[in-house]
Amino acid sequence: MFFAVMPELAATDLQSVLAATPLFEDKSWQLSPDAWALSPIQGAELLDIGTACLDYHQALESLYLRSAAGKSLLRNRPLFATWVADYLDRGKPPELIAHARDPRNRGAFPTVLRPDLLLTAEGFVMTELDSVPGGIGLTAFLNRLYSGEITGTQFPPDNALLGTGDTMIRGFYDSLAALKSNLRNPLIALVVSEEAATYRPEMRWLAEQLQLQGKRVFCLSPDEVFPLGTTLCFDLDGNPEKIDIIYRFFELFDLANIPTAPFFFEAWAAGEVVIMPPMRPYQEEKLGLALFHHHQLQDYWAEALSARTLKLLRRLIPPSWVLDSTPLPPGAVLDGPKVGGRALTDWSQLAGASQKERDLIIKISGYHETAWGARSVILGSDCSRDEWQAGINLALADSTRNPHILQVYKKPCRVKHRVYDREQQVREVEGRLRLCPYYFVKDGKAELGGALATFCPPDKKIIHGMQDAALLPCRIVKQETAG
Repeated sequence: MFFAVMPELAATDLQSVLAATPLFEDKSWQLSPDAWALSPIQGAELLDIGTACLDYHQALESLYLRSAAGKSLLRNRPLFATWVADYLDRGKPPELIAHARDPRNRGAFPTVLRPDLLLTAEGFVMTELDSVPGGIGLTAFLNRLYSGEITGTQFPPDNALLGTGDTMIRGFYDSLAALKSNLRNPLIALVVSEEAATYRPEMRWLAEQLQLQGKRVFCLSPDEVFPLGTTLCFDLDGNPEKIDIIYRFFELFDLANIPTAPFFFEAWAAGEVVIMPPMRPYQEEKLGLALFHHHQLQDYWAEALSARTLKLLRRLIPPSWVLDSTPLPPGAVLDGPKVGGRALTDWSQLAGASQKERDLIIKISGYHETAWGARSVILGSDCSRDEWQAGINLALADSTRNPHILQVYKKPCRVKHRVYDREQQVREVEGRLRLCPYYFVKDGKAELGGALATFCPPDKKIIHGMQDAALLPCRIVKQETAG
């Protein structure tokens, strides 16, 4: 149980501040007077999770490259798994695969890592690890709002927010600027595609906040970027201005819709621009989490990761599998869930699972327009048998081009939080929580900048940003001592 005597943020104050901020154009959500409370133990665990996420990316890179090269995955005994690269490369154009394997990309990891954590009765569960996450500007602004920086409200020091607006904004900038450490003030372009246009206001806001600090950061659409020789430029007050770093806010499947994309690759190859996150599609595939649990790869992960990280990830990542239509030989069974107490010999047999056995989620792995925003997610226990079978059929029919994964559904526990009702009165209500911590990678370390809590009504099975959810920054509060 937590103690916290805090002044409240009035509903009218929250509404007026949010309405005056272009960052939240056409967006609304449930309002609350309080930031989300985390215990010191939970706060410490978030620090460990950031380290584990970066360790995972480093191990995934080695796994992918060694698999693609046909090399043994282990140092002291043979373990070959060329099928790993085949899974991760499915559906990608050859030139993008070649770029991902380019030796000049070795050691290039996303500078922003955001796991999706569900709070369950057993603790946090990580359902995804996003390499191109939205919400950076949103979380920074909410940290400023709930710290009292905007409204002038004073909060007790023992209820400090987990990060501030400045730690989010500067963490984001510093992780990018470090990529061009030879430049005192590199020009950074935050390039947002039309597919991701709903996030353009927050990227524009981020750029504006950094410009106020004297940083050369601009939010652009892809068609505002043009080549000049081997460089990439944009028009600044009628003059071409060279771009040093591009932060691409679009998924790689979207490259086909960006006419200027070939120039990005050419400028990168010439060493004129750094592009972050790296254009390495395997880093954006959810099936990496299924590979973490694959029985043939357990010795690899044990060798590639520290014992601490391995233990943490095994607890965080729910059992997951790649849905593959490849037939098995007679007598073989799948490493996967059971139906009616029997092992599966074909993934299509999942269609016969009872509703209780369907506490499983199907979702597309990546490199597809439905791979973000929970648009491809099917929860077996929350849909009809016909819908479940249709989801299985689609996943298997598409498995050679767009892999899907199957993941055990870990139900978020019910928790309570105070929100404003329609009459602007404070009520404590039950709901379920998703926590999204933001880590900024610099000098080989993942630093926690802040966290966004999404508090949804208890009847929502899939938690994501929605009008009837509350979006909140997080704070660390002390726990009452027993007795």
